[in-house]
Amino acid sequence: MVAPTVVPLGPARTRPVARTGLFAVPEVRWAAAALALFVTGLAVHASGGPAWLRWGAYLACCATGGWEPALAGLKALRDKTLDVDLLMVVAAVGAVAIGQVTDGALLVVIFAVSGALEALATARTEDSVRGLLNLAPDTAIRVTADGEEPVPVTALEPGDVLMVRPGDRIAADATVIDGAGEVDQAGITGEPLPVDKVPGDEVFAGTVNGTGALWIRVDRRAADSVVARIAALVESAGRTKARTQLFIEKVEQRYSTAMVAVTVAVFLIPLLAGDPLRRALLRAMTFMIVASPCAVVLATMPPLLAAIATAGRHGVLVKSAVVMERLGATTCLAFDKTGTLTRGAPELTEIRVLDSQFDAEQALRLAAAAEHPSEHPLAAAIMRAARERGLSPAPATHFAAHPGRGVTARVDGHDIAVGSPAALLRDDESASAAVESVQSAGHTAVVVRCGPRPVAVLAITDEARPEAAAAVAAARRLTGATPVLLTGDNRAGAERIAARLGITDVRAELLPDGKVAEVRRLQARPATVTVIGDGLNDAPALAAADTGIAMGGAGSDLTLRTADAVVIRDDLTAVPAVVALSRRARRIVTANLVVAATFIGALVIWDLVGTLPLPLGVAGHEGSTVVVGLNGLRLLRTAAWRRAART
Repeated sequence: MVAPTVVPLGPARTRPVARTGLFAVPEVRWAAAALALFVTGLAVHASGGPAWLRWGAYLACCATGGWEPALAGLKALRDKTLDVDLLMVVAAVGAVAIGQVTDGALLVVIFAVSGALEALATARTEDSVRGLLNLAPDTAIRVTADGEEPVPVTALEPGDVLMVRPGDRIAADATVIDGAGEVDQAGITGEPLPVDKVPGDEVFAGTVNGTGALWIRVDRRAADSVVARIAALVESAGRTKARTQLFIEKVEQRYSTAMVAVTVAVFLIPLLAGDPLRRALLRAMTFMIVASPCAVVLATMPPLLAAIATAGRHGVLVKSAVVMERLGATTCLAFDKTGTLTRGAPELTEIRVLDSQFDAEQALRLAAAAEHPSEHPLAAAIMRAARERGLSPAPATHFAAHPGRGVTARVDGHDIAVGSPAALLRDDESASAAVESVQSAGHTAVVVRCGPRPVAVLAITDEARPEAAAAVAAARRLTGATPVLLTGDNRAGAERIAARLGITDVRAELLPDGKVAEVRRLQARPATVTVIGDGLNDAPALAAADTGIAMGGAGSDLTLRTADAVVIRDDLTAVPAVVALSRRARRIVTANLVVAATFIGALVIWDLVGTLPLPLGVAGHEGSTVVVGLNGLRLLRTAAWRRAART
């Protein structure tokens, strides 16, 4: 038996139906048939029936319960690897060959039932992912110039307008453009209560509109929705293997080879010393069974995959088992500021004009035109301020984003640059004085430059998230160290936010390469560093860290590719929760390995120094395998996330 993995689900738009019944799992059907035949054999034997009928029932039991592991074992042998399934079948055949047909059939039944239980446990993990895909409806109501029409969800394109009635499931990731309602997002983000949605808010495919009709504009195709991303990432995680698992599999092949050699010795040495053939063979077969590393193989992946599935149900996408294992080793959490510790919705509070040829509205209009294509939170603040003042930005060309520095574009024939003072200011005393004044007040300063000269300094303020202080406190309790703040913002503004949140280690005025350098310094302490950021500017630091976590499920493709995990609902408290969940998964892996090694050691010693009955050896071996597998899958329960969130 091998560790269960998540079965590939296919493209996001083909939504397979989750298993619903016990006998829908093939392994359960074969195990049930084998058990029925074994009971028939026992009944014939107890009633004094003919030997041929008893043998027939037992042999049919062996064939029914053993054909699948035998086939899997032969395929592995063809690939020059020893499979535990094949060893079990060889032991059963050996028992039958020496007339112990009852023991052989019992071995097959216990082995088949154990495999069925593992398959059921694996199905629970698969179904937790398949259930996500079933959240999204098949059709949606699209609003056109001619009225409303039902269309398949797969036909939706970005820009389509949909109407969502009360009680309907939302068909696509979209933005509310009209109406208001309460949307139940528990299936995607894990939020227990419905969330109020008004124009401008984002909604996710698969969530349920409670009250009030909504008109929404589609942002992404069905295959690119958050729910599809969750399923794809969890499926991908199921195909990865943690370092502990890779080490176990590397050792397993050598162990299995050695085990076969020792089994031969356990058979031959007593036989040459005068033991009867039957007794020597039974001892050797029992040794081969109890020494098989089934429980060790199952010790690692079930806890990690269960943790990944649970995190996904609560709004955190973890890309692989490697990442889930590594998160638990975190000793230092480093947070970006804007959009991570803060709301990510900053507001323009002041415009300081530096050039008499421009007034405040002209400077803001140029800045808004240059920032229009940008997705940065500061760009959103500038655009929002321009709209509130009724300004229509002119079309911009030659737009370019420079992470950590700002943007450049050509507007009305002028080369406009908008960005950080460190990148855009040269030797300009008046501009530097304005920047210093803005920053000393705790605001972020953004310089607007037309050609070579600065024309204005914009003061922008971004308040801390409501849950940021709780997340920082949880991170401190979890790691035993104060989190670090990494930001490109000015030191005064950064320290103002940090003081409110309880962060004492502030590293400010950093460009993207500066953040990478700071991450390297933290790692050199040494520390295992997890960086939490909100997108493009933080991508280098996310990549440099031991683990990178991106805030926001609607992030760019670059963010999803760079980050090791993504927090969909922008709830910072999910960060320490997923680290705590990883630590619990690692503890379960360790406990499983101890349990597996203890069972194997005890049964092997019993068989070598005493007389371990074959049925008892099989029961002990398979029982430890099932216990280890089910212990790992305890993390599938919702209570596991609640416990992690309280850490």
